[in-house]
Amino acid sequence: MNSTHRGVTPQGDTWSAPAPVQPFLKWPGGKRWLVPQLLDLVADIKFNTYFEPFAGGAALFSALQPSRAVLSDVNGDLINTYRQVKDYVPEITRRLMRLTVDHETYYRIRAEEPTTPLAQAVRFLYLNRTAFGGIYRLNRQGQFNVPFGGGERTPSVLWDRGLLRPAALTLRRSELRTDDFETVLEKAGRGDLVYCDPTYTVSHSNNGFIRYNESNFRWEDQKRLANACKVLRSRGATVLVSNASHPAVRSLFAPSEVHVFSRPSLVCPDPNSRRTILEHVFVFRPKSSTR
Repeated sequence: MNSTHRGVTPQGDTWSAPAPVQPFLKWPGGKRWLVPQLLDLVADIKFNTYFEPFAGGAALFSALQPSRAVLSDVNGDLINTYRQVKDYVPEITRRLMRLTVDHETYYRIRAEEPTTPLAQAVRFLYLNRTAFGGIYRLNRQGQFNVPFGGGERTPSVLWDRGLLRPAALTLRRSELRTDDFETVLEKAGRGDLVYCDPTYTVSHSNNGFIRYNESNFRWEDQKRLANACKVLRSRGATVLVSNASHPAVRSLFAPSEVHVFSRPSLVCPDPNSRRTILEHVFVFRPKSSTR
């Protein structure tokens, strides 16, 4: 794999990304495991602006460290956290270090409703690093309801490994938005690179796939995304989409360059009993692009 990833700045100058930054969030469905393969798919691409409209843990964004990016998500708490990390790493770190990690403190923080963006980000990061499995889940009232993780789950990894400051430097070169993916992608065009990683469940049976995913990423949303990818390709952008390995999804995103990758399921606690999960990456390259 080519470890140097090139792009073009808004001024037209070429650049090479430095060593990858490690994502500071643990995010359900995150693509850390897939980053090497994604980097290989874009290794020879020069791009203007990088778009990631389903930000989540932003693993590919962190690895590429683009000189210009639009990072977005419909999760306002998530994007607020990125905004605060961009500007306030020392204060965030000081506040987190004052919080103990135990059952009582966790449920107190979980029950709080901070009113300032900075306090909201501190709470978000604390819960992300101490909740069970790093799961982000809200109940019907919009309240975070994941139980305490216990064990070795602690936010200390953020300062022990120095995860926040390098991330902040990359975020300062980015536009951060809370919006629907279709609205965000209206700004993408010729010479841009787009990576989409919508929320989906890959482990359900074929017959129940669409129904089962309605609470994550509706089939109508999948249709909107597939159409947006084809429009972007016609405008000269390169688009990568991580998605479920499912016949209906593959048909919907055709014609495109299709790659299938596998990983062990992380649902089962016994590594010896985990089954293999397949996921697709669809690549839409501009008509004139060759590989």
